[in-house]
Amino acid sequence: MKSYIKIYGPPVVKAIKELEKVAIDMPEVCIMTQEFAIGPPLGSGESLQNYFGPDVISEERCNNIISKSRESLGEYDFFFEWFKKPTRDELHMLIEKIDEALSDIGVRYSITTK
Repeated sequence: MKSYIKIYGPPVVKAIKELEKVAIDMPEVCIMTQEFAIGPPLGSGESLQNYFGPDVISEERCNNIISKSRESLGEYDFFFEWFKKPTRDELHMLIEKIDEALSDIGVRYSITTK
């Protein structure tokens, strides 16, 4: 199951960076962004640690944070892919974390889970 995020308004890149930070602390999800979908796949945990920052993400988390599905994002900017079907509480928790992460940036977003 995936929770797709569409970001409205600038700064989109800054919003995506904030969503990545949300995902780091959520071991029950992996992510995909346009950057990861169209760019060369990041190889080792070490290169992901350089991307996210070595003091931000563990090597273990680097191994499972990027979705292996390489599914096209289509009209969306980002998705959280759940390792298991999320409960209603987990979905609400995700929305709360996204709201908090994006509140100071000034962007709006929509979320679709399917």
